[in-house]
Amino acid sequence: MSGRRILGVDPGLRTTGYGVVELRDGGLRLVEGGVLQPDPKEPLERRLVQLYDAMVEVVRATRPDCMVVEELWTSYEHPQTAVLMGHARGVLVLAAGAHGVPVQHLAHAEVKRALVGSGAATKAQIKGMVVQLLGLVTPPQPDDVSDALALAIAFANVEAQRGRFAELGVVMPQRRTRAPRLA
Repeated sequence: MSGRRILGVDPGLRTTGYGVVELRDGGLRLVEGGVLQPDPKEPLERRLVQLYDAMVEVVRATRPDCMVVEELWTSYEHPQTAVLMGHARGVLVLAAGAHGVPVQHLAHAEVKRALVGSGAATKAQIKGMVVQLLGLVTPPQPDDVSDALALAIAFANVEAQRGRFAELGVVMPQRRTRAPRLA
């Protein structure tokens, strides 16, 4: 049985992480992970073209059924970062859309909840779940790859809980609940 492939993407102008997982035989399998790194010496428009071209290559090589990216957010201290991130995110989403790959969007806290059961999960907890769910020995490096795989796994979990991957027999970990406190 052929599984569904999910491409997780952690956008960045310096380093974009990507990870492809496949839902198959009741679990997840790592297909590929890596980074896209446009030349930092190039002007913005050239780096965006480089990102687009590199993502098109990833899409063609891995044939994902969907792409997952984190929803855009910003901090008050660094609003320009969100604008630049939006440029990178936009061309990556365009690369998928132009090649018929639907794009899904998850909030940062939703990724944490889907993997660890808490929207306040730490980066170390998320990495630990990526390692565990993909049967890896060590976390993928660099962090951009691990973050991209976390997005793909989180989307698989969200969809499994909605019953959308039931035909593949995928069993994802359920959200953990805390025991009630005794007085």
